[in-house]
Amino acid sequence: MTNDASVPNRALVADPDPVRHAETVAALAAAGFMVRSAHDAGSLAAALESEPSDVLVVDNDLREFLPRNSVPVLLLLDPEDELDVAALEGWTIADFTYRGQPPGFRVHRALVLIARAAERTRRRSEAESLRESLRKVSAAIRSTIDPGLIARHLVDGIGEALGAEHVWFTTFPDRRVPQVSAEWNAPGLVPGVLPGKLTDEIATFELAEQLWAEAEVQPLPKRAPAGDSGGSGAPGGSGAPSASVVVPVGEGDLVLGVIWIARPDTAQEWTRAEIGLIQHVSGNLAYGLMQSHLIGAQQQVMYKLQELDQAKTDFLTTVNHELRTPLTSITAYLDMIRTGAGGPLPAGVGRMVDVISRNAERLRRLIEDMLTVSHQDTSGDLQLSRVNVGTLLRLVVSTLQPLADSRSLSLTVMHAPGTMTVQADEAKLEQVFANIISNAIKFTPDGGHVAVSSGITSDPGAVPSVVVRVEDTGVGIPETEIEQVFTRFFRASNASTAAIPGSGLGLAIAHDIVERHSGRLDVESALGVGTTVSVRLPLDTES
Repeated sequence: MTNDASVPNRALVADPDPVRHAETVAALAAAGFMVRSAHDAGSLAAALESEPSDVLVVDNDLREFLPRNSVPVLLLLDPEDELDVAALEGWTIADFTYRGQPPGFRVHRALVLIARAAERTRRRSEAESLRESLRKVSAAIRSTIDPGLIARHLVDGIGEALGAEHVWFTTFPDRRVPQVSAEWNAPGLVPGVLPGKLTDEIATFELAEQLWAEAEVQPLPKRAPAGDSGGSGAPGGSGAPSASVVVPVGEGDLVLGVIWIARPDTAQEWTRAEIGLIQHVSGNLAYGLMQSHLIGAQQQVMYKLQELDQAKTDFLTTVNHELRTPLTSITAYLDMIRTGAGGPLPAGVGRMVDVISRNAERLRRLIEDMLTVSHQDTSGDLQLSRVNVGTLLRLVVSTLQPLADSRSLSLTVMHAPGTMTVQADEAKLEQVFANIISNAIKFTPDGGHVAVSSGITSDPGAVPSVVVRVEDTGVGIPETEIEQVFTRFFRASNASTAAIPGSGLGLAIAHDIVERHSGRLDVESALGVGTTVSVRLPLDTES
């Protein structure tokens, strides 16, 4: 079918009767048609394949040779012919006329069929355009979690897509969706007056609830004439415009909101296709609002947790600062006492000073551990440099040797031949080994043994690694608790029972630092036998 009015309509006439065929062709040509002819099944098939037509005028005897397509078909019947309605339905648009009727009547029916086909094409085009417009509305709704923007996308999109005068949307109080309202008015129009049914919140909810339960929408009556108080609209006789409709918005068994759409008085009645598309958009709207509310609530919880975490960090930082000040004073005076600044120490006081000094050192390490934990998530980038693992271990062991000597422990160090270098933050790596070795000393009974060793390992296809092992003959860790040793403030049950002092932070801090260095920390332990802690770090292959 041609859309250009200047192009003649195209007709194909297929009739085995030469007289009737000629009459039909002549009448169509006189009406401005471009006509092609067929007289039997063969010529009909050839004509159908050669070029398209806007209408087919076909004798009933050739009907069975017609394909099922969207081209309008006008059948020529005898009055005694049985009309096969099912056959007519096989074509999208079809009609019939009797063979004895004048040729002009056939022309008239052909023109009617072409007009019906044109109208059908127009409606299909409008429906597809509307479908695409409302698809964009749904996409816009899904593109944001801001409830205000969701409502704005809805009313603006529906108003423009449907050529509406007014669109109004609101949600009802419900814990699953935010309370939001929005309104759209066509350019040049003042805000629409809501129909009487929507001016009361309770009545609006009851109407929407009923419509949602019935899976329906409700068209509203036409606007009452000016000054007519008998209208169903708001006071003053303004009423609801014709073609206005109320659409519920819901999820599951519960209604969440309502949409009111008003089109001009001249608009056609709502079609099922339009209603179906609007209901589809309302479904996306309900989902979008529920997701928006859920994500918003989750974000509020996240922000609150972040605030609490920051408050915790600030508190620990303050407490650590306040603890460091008196501790610094204590250790300074202890050093002065040891150097004789206060005079000779009485017999036995030196041992007391040593006990005070050791506990002051324990307190200092605890303060540093707490400060490290408070900064674990906010301490910034690592200060990487080339670190010789053997040299660093010897430094840590020499620092902790007095602690081992005080417990009559054997503390040994053994390195594999060659230089082992890693890219690491030296200060933090020193803290890792200090925490692990001091733990081994602390949990090993007097007279036990702590062995520190290091070497290079290379798994097939993997980057060579430096492995540091710290083995002790201590109390061990219950098998069921090994997986928890990297949890902050966790202490093994046997350590608590034996009243071994500690904060439960050492391994947690070490584990965090090692992971930040792309390494791995493992713990193997047997209760009453001892524990082995292994630290694996990527070898600096450029060394």
